[in-house]
Amino acid sequence: LALVAPAAVALHRRPPEGSPRTVLSGPVRSTTALGSRVRVEVASTPPVVAEVTVPAAAALDLASGGTVWASVKATEVRLVAR
Repeated sequence: LALVAPAAVALHRRPPEGSPRTVLSGPVRSTTALGSRVRVEVASTPPVVAEVTVPAAAALDLASGGTVWASVKATEVRLVAR
């Protein structure tokens, strides 16, 4: 099982460029305000949960839904035996 902390997931409105090799895309399933952060569920395969700042959520227009790309650096992935 691969685990990633939601705060380690970066969200993008188009395919990201740069060093992250783990990139998934899917529609925004839901957004939940958590104080100064917004938890975003992405209906990718496998599903992804990200936490971004409120200004980032607004800049990405996450409330409107649509497709996003989630990227994670390999150093942020933790493998756990099931």
